[in-house]
Amino acid sequence: MKSILKKFKLHYYLKDYRFSLAALVTVLSIFGVFMVRSARPELMGRQIMGVVIGVIAMIIISLIDYKWILNLYWPIYILNLVLLAAVWIPGLGVSANGARRWLDLGFTQLQPSDLTKILMILFFARFLADREKEINRPKFILQTVALILPSLAMVYIQPNLSTTLCIAGLFCALMFLGGLSYKFVGTVLAITIPAVVLFLVIAVQPNQPILKDYQQNRILAWLEPEKYSNDESYQQLNSLRAIGSGQLSGKGYNNDDTMSVKNGNFVLEPQTDFIFAIIGEELGFVGCCAVIFLLLLIVISCILTGLRAKDTEGRIICGGVAALIGIQSFINIGVATMILPNTGLSLPFVSYGLTSLVCFFMGIGFVLNVGLQPNKYQ
Repeated sequence: MKSILKKFKLHYYLKDYRFSLAALVTVLSIFGVFMVRSARPELMGRQIMGVVIGVIAMIIISLIDYKWILNLYWPIYILNLVLLAAVWIPGLGVSANGARRWLDLGFTQLQPSDLTKILMILFFARFLADREKEINRPKFILQTVALILPSLAMVYIQPNLSTTLCIAGLFCALMFLGGLSYKFVGTVLAITIPAVVLFLVIAVQPNQPILKDYQQNRILAWLEPEKYSNDESYQQLNSLRAIGSGQLSGKGYNNDDTMSVKNGNFVLEPQTDFIFAIIGEELGFVGCCAVIFLLLLIVISCILTGLRAKDTEGRIICGGVAALIGIQSFINIGVATMILPNTGLSLPFVSYGLTSLVCFFMGIGFVLNVGLQPNKYQ
């Protein structure tokens, strides 16, 4: 590998490559392949293809100097908006279940909102780093909010509320990583928490103008699950029962229990939104803890790499990828355990979905490259 690096004038020390991080995401992804096979055997082949493409993308990106890519931060920003807008082009955009979130590429479908998360990390890494001294100025904060709003609006109208909230949370993390003061963060939290409570109060009212009917029903089902046990909360209640029924060590991988969530078709998307329920039922508390532990190790490894980064851009990239994995994991597991209302976010590196899987590998590729830079030789 060292000879390859020299051949292409990639001046890195092999000892600086974070093989442990690459191994963690690869192991978790292979585990995901087996869980997808258990949930939907016919999708295993595509999941394997996603892992292979993702690993290749991760390796290639990890060897390209992220500073060079960040020089294209404005084209990256425009590309993101173009892809989000393209879902509305007839013949190119694909609709399913009342949502328009995908692009038909012929050989596969691309979900631009998944790519948005990575592109926004790259864009704001450079944008914030170049303006580090201005970040606590009200005018600059309004400018950054104005820059993220088009992406949030275009994802929201797909409609995709869960991804909108995930991107919003990621944006807040990026601002903090960019140097936003603790005082401002505290002020925002003091305003946001009561605002969220007020939003929930309004959202559950009849004829409210904020949410679509199905979104309101999901919140109501989360607040009063037993009342909606045959409708909106049906899947989440079954998910809870599945996780509980697995007890300590589970019912066994790919079991043929007719009353299992998977075999009984008690949840609609066991390979994506509720794959954690399959893990809990088949592998029990031990399996759930193993997945959470692996995700935690990946997040910690990204943070540690960011702490050793040579510049603000590298720190924001690593922290942003860590925040994205942490936020999305919390939402997915929170939905499966009914801590949060039902949404449609995947579990990083585990759930089925080519775009999501490859995008997460891309994010890790950038983290690995940041880790290579501090001791780079000339």
